[in-house]
Amino acid sequence: MMSFDQLLQAHCQHIEGAPMTETEIHDHLGVLPDWKFRNGQIQRVYAFRDYFDTMAFVNALAWIAHREDHHPDLGVHFNRCAVAFNTHTVGGISHNDFICAAKADALYAQRPFV
Repeated sequence: MMSFDQLLQAHCQHIEGAPMTETEIHDHLGVLPDWKFRNGQIQRVYAFRDYFDTMAFVNALAWIAHREDHHPDLGVHFNRCAVAFNTHTVGGISHNDFICAAKADALYAQRPFV
Protein backbone atom coordinates (compact mmCIF):
# COMPACT_ATOMS: atom_id res chain seq x y z
CA MET A 1 0.00 0.00 0.00
CA MET A 2 1.27 3.48 -0.88
CA SER A 3 1.37 6.43 1.51
CA PHE A 4 -0.53 9.62 0.74
CA ASP A 5 2.69 11.32 -0.41
CA GLN A 6 3.55 8.37 -2.65
CA LEU A 7 0.07 8.52 -4.21
CA LEU A 8 0.55 12.25 -4.89
CA GLN A 9 3.87 11.61 -6.63
CA ALA A 10 2.57 8.68 -8.70
CA HIS A 11 0.93 8.93 -12.11
CA CYS A 12 -1.80 6.78 -13.58
CA GLN A 13 -0.77 3.95 -15.87
CA HIS A 14 -2.78 1.90 -18.33
CA ILE A 15 -4.08 -1.03 -16.31
CA GLU A 16 -5.77 -4.23 -17.43
CA GLY A 17 -6.52 -7.41 -15.55
CA ALA A 18 -8.19 -8.03 -12.24
CA PRO A 19 -9.47 -5.22 -10.03
CA MET A 20 -8.28 -4.79 -6.46
CA THR A 21 -9.90 -7.07 -3.91
CA GLU A 22 -12.25 -5.63 -1.31
CA THR A 23 -9.56 -6.17 1.34
CA GLU A 24 -6.99 -4.24 -0.74
CA ILE A 25 -9.52 -1.46 -1.30
CA HIS A 26 -10.27 -1.10 2.40
CA ASP A 27 -6.55 -1.14 3.22
CA HIS A 28 -5.98 1.70 0.75
CA LEU A 29 -8.94 3.64 2.14
CA GLY A 30 -6.96 3.88 5.38
CA VAL A 31 -4.72 6.38 3.58
CA LEU A 32 -7.75 8.36 2.34
CA PRO A 33 -10.15 8.31 5.31
CA ASP A 34 -12.77 10.66 3.78
CA TRP A 35 -13.37 8.28 0.87
CA LYS A 36 -15.87 5.40 0.97
CA PHE A 37 -16.24 2.29 -1.19
CA ARG A 38 -19.80 2.06 -2.51
CA ASN A 39 -21.44 0.63 -5.62
CA GLY A 40 -18.12 -0.43 -7.14
CA GLN A 41 -16.57 3.04 -6.79
CA ILE A 42 -14.57 5.01 -4.29
CA GLN A 43 -16.54 8.16 -3.49
CA ARG A 44 -16.22 11.42 -1.60
CA VAL A 45 -18.26 14.63 -1.34
CA TYR A 46 -16.42 17.95 -1.08
CA ALA A 47 -18.17 20.99 0.46
CA PHE A 48 -17.73 24.60 -0.70
CA ARG A 49 -18.94 28.12 0.16
CA ASP A 50 -20.84 28.67 -3.06
CA TYR A 51 -21.27 27.72 -6.70
CA PHE A 52 -18.22 29.68 -7.86
CA ASP A 53 -15.91 27.78 -5.48
CA THR A 54 -17.53 24.49 -6.49
CA MET A 55 -16.97 25.19 -10.18
CA ALA A 56 -13.40 26.33 -9.61
CA PHE A 57 -12.67 23.00 -7.91
CA VAL A 58 -14.43 21.07 -10.69
CA ASN A 59 -12.37 22.84 -13.36
CA ALA A 60 -9.10 22.28 -11.52
CA LEU A 61 -9.98 18.61 -10.94
CA ALA A 62 -10.87 18.25 -14.62
CA TRP A 63 -7.38 19.49 -15.51
CA ILE A 64 -5.79 16.92 -13.16
CA ALA A 65 -8.00 14.13 -14.54
CA HIS A 66 -7.07 15.05 -18.09
CA ARG A 67 -3.35 15.10 -17.24
CA GLU A 68 -3.63 11.67 -15.56
CA ASP A 69 -5.99 10.33 -18.28
CA HIS A 70 -8.24 8.98 -15.52
CA HIS A 71 -11.61 10.65 -15.24
CA PRO A 72 -14.08 10.67 -12.34
CA ASP A 73 -17.84 10.71 -12.32
CA LEU A 74 -18.90 14.07 -10.89
CA GLY A 75 -22.10 15.27 -9.28
CA VAL A 76 -21.91 19.07 -9.28
CA HIS A 77 -24.24 21.04 -7.01
CA PHE A 78 -24.42 24.61 -5.68
CA ASN A 79 -22.03 24.14 -2.75
CA ARG A 80 -20.75 20.59 -3.07
CA CYS A 81 -19.23 18.17 -5.56
CA ALA A 82 -19.54 14.39 -5.36
CA VAL A 83 -16.53 12.63 -6.90
CA ALA A 84 -16.40 8.92 -7.73
CA PHE A 85 -13.60 6.88 -9.30
CA ASN A 86 -13.39 3.39 -10.72
CA THR A 87 -11.34 1.83 -13.51
CA HIS A 88 -13.37 0.60 -16.46
CA THR A 89 -10.52 -1.45 -17.96
CA VAL A 90 -10.41 -3.69 -14.88
CA GLY A 91 -14.13 -3.58 -14.08
CA GLY A 92 -13.55 -2.25 -10.57
CA ILE A 93 -11.05 -0.37 -8.44
CA SER A 94 -7.36 0.03 -9.30
CA HIS A 95 -4.37 1.97 -7.98
CA ASN A 96 -5.21 4.72 -10.49
CA ASP A 97 -8.38 5.48 -8.53
CA PHE A 98 -6.42 6.03 -5.33
CA ILE A 99 -3.79 8.13 -7.11
CA CYS A 100 -6.48 10.47 -8.44
CA ALA A 101 -8.38 10.50 -5.16
CA ALA A 102 -5.24 11.63 -3.36
CA LYS A 103 -4.67 14.35 -5.95
CA ALA A 104 -8.29 15.52 -5.50
CA ASP A 105 -7.80 15.65 -1.71
CA ALA A 106 -4.57 17.63 -2.12
CA LEU A 107 -6.33 20.08 -4.45
CA TYR A 108 -9.15 20.53 -1.93
CA ALA A 109 -6.70 21.03 0.92
CA GLN A 110 -4.89 23.81 -0.98
CA ARG A 111 -8.11 25.66 -1.79
CA PRO A 112 -6.51 27.64 -4.67
CA PHE A 113 -10.01 28.30 -5.99
CA VAL A 114 -11.27 30.26 -2.95
